[in-house]
Amino acid sequence: MSGRTEGGAKDRDAADNPFGPRSLAVALALTPLLPTRAFAHASDRGHVLLLPTGYYIAGGALAVAVSFLVLALLPPSALDRFWRKRLPLLAFGDGPRTIVSLFSFAGFALLVAAGLFGSRDPLSNPLPLVIWTLLWAGFTLLQGVIGDLWSWLNPWYGPWRIAVRVLGLRGDGKRSPRLPKWLGFWPAFVLFFAFAWFELIDPAPDDPARLALATGAYWLVSFIAMLAFGYSDWSRRGEFLTVFFSMVARFAPLQREEGQLSLCWPGAKLLAAEPLPPSGTAFLLLALSSVSFDGLSKTFFWLDLFGINPLEFPGRTALIGIGSFGLVLTFLLLAAVFALAVFLGQRLAGDAQPFGKTAGLLVWSIVPIALAYHIAHYLTVLLVDGQYALVAFSDPFALGWNLFGTADMEVEAGVVAGAESAWWLWNCQAGVIIAGHVLAVLVAHGLAWRMHPQPSRAALSQSPLTLLMIAYTIFGLWLLATPTAG
Repeated sequence: MSGRTEGGAKDRDAADNPFGPRSLAVALALTPLLPTRAFAHASDRGHVLLLPTGYYIAGGALAVAVSFLVLALLPPSALDRFWRKRLPLLAFGDGPRTIVSLFSFAGFALLVAAGLFGSRDPLSNPLPLVIWTLLWAGFTLLQGVIGDLWSWLNPWYGPWRIAVRVLGLRGDGKRSPRLPKWLGFWPAFVLFFAFAWFELIDPAPDDPARLALATGAYWLVSFIAMLAFGYSDWSRRGEFLTVFFSMVARFAPLQREEGQLSLCWPGAKLLAAEPLPPSGTAFLLLALSSVSFDGLSKTFFWLDLFGINPLEFPGRTALIGIGSFGLVLTFLLLAAVFALAVFLGQRLAGDAQPFGKTAGLLVWSIVPIALAYHIAHYLTVLLVDGQYALVAFSDPFALGWNLFGTADMEVEAGVVAGAESAWWLWNCQAGVIIAGHVLAVLVAHGLAWRMHPQPSRAALSQSPLTLLMIAYTIFGLWLLATPTAG
């Protein structure tokens, strides 16, 4: 939840910043030396780094470059054995899945009711805190670290199973109507873009009643689509949360096949993925570009491009047009650069495979980067607003309840404030971004070896994509370090 409501906890005025517009260049130049305060994206109060930022950026870029060189020298067979290792854990079936989903639906219904009838304060009402903090910020982390929990916890599967039996529908049988194949992932892409626009551009996505209507309507539309096209078809290509979470879960070290749960290396499941169609490629690139734009849109650099004084942040309503333009532009630029990197790689390696197939396979290497950006960007939100969520759960309808004994808990914002907290927080964020890019290079090489058994051709095909990853590492670390407003 990063700056969503004007006048809310995230849209505070930056008037206490000691820099004027004319001294901005000097301030940025002295950032590594001066302990100067500034607002940072995705947090109530951040800090311009007390660290040698230039060294961190250079070190991160070097780490990605060195990982590429090391992988280019290693024999493919050694890495193939590394990726294929599995440790069996336990076996379990899908029996409780319907019950778990029904409980999830009941919780979702209570949250919507709280949004409509509870507190108007986004930091006291559990609905915005669950949607933006626990679900979007926190649950994405769980999907990437643990595995596909969403297939059990989503609020559609259980109600759909009951509706199919009660209404006598054909469920996911072969004779059920299907989404046209040519649609691909475009329904999920359009819905994800609408979600990103609502989160980043809409004037008041934190407003509990507004959010309750939006989430309730989305649940109903998706449920009708599942009844019409089958749960599997719509959830795999139309319901954007399921599509996004399932893609992120491919990075997780837990794998479940035919009821058997096993442990694998992080990212190993990405190497076995089938090439995505152009719509799936666009979906993954949108997932990365939307989070990147969330950080970029609040930087002094971005606001200055449109003649906006960052020290007099005008609020979200005044920036709807600029924000919409930026959200589209960021996606188009990333898509164009990614396509160019894939095209140049094909030319260097003499790859005769269709461009769409190569791009659809290599785009899976974006998953570690998208997950890393998500974690780094929303870490401060999760640490602070997660505490507000614990408070709100005890009194969801603002009636003075204390259901779980946390209603009077004092929220500690010091976890993201102060020089010491800023030091460990930024090191954690920077480390996550660098690790994500290094893992992306590792996955990209594994995917390249699927197409080019010769190590030299595989390395050549990945050279442009590696340069893109190095550039994105620099961009991500710059976003963490640069002053932001709002």
